Amino acid sequence: MVIRSRPERSARALVFAAAITIGSAQLSHADNRDIEVLIDQATMLRLERSAAEIIVGNPSIADVSVQNSKVIVLTGKSFGETNLIALDSAGKTLVNGRVFVAEPSTGYLTMYRGANRQTLHCSPNCEIPLVIGDTERHFSDVGKEIRQKQSIGQASAEGENQRE
Repeated sequence: MVIRSRPERSARALVFAAAITIGSAQLSHADNRDIEVLIDQATMLRLERSAAEIIVGNPSIADVSVQNSKVIVLTGKSFGETNLIALDSAGKTLVNGRVFVAEPSTGYLTMYRGANRQTLHCSPNCEIPLVIGDTERHFSDVGKEIRQKQSIGQASAEGENQRE
């Protein structure tokens, strides 16, 4: 078995991430910046003016939810690159940028058994996350457990488990 911790982000990526974090509070008119978001995490973008239309090139990589006409939340869904466009009511571009969805750089441990891969998140205790690229059976088993847990939570929220 070979165990490898995930490499730290390069200095360029760290500077880029810091710039995005600092700059994400206010995006300027026709902003063409690149946006980095981590998988399974979200970042809030504040627009200079109200958006009438928001487009994400591939919502399976990143998706957006609208908090109000000037605030959107971009969520990393899967590794990769897509784009984000926001238009005002006159059709003028508020944002037209590339979105990069990356994996977190710390806390993850990847175990290899031959061609089989399993990821652990150890921060501070080791847990088994659902990580794209892990062995199909492992990914399927973890996904099934997550769906079962969500189903139980949803049923509880809907009052299906309450006694009358």
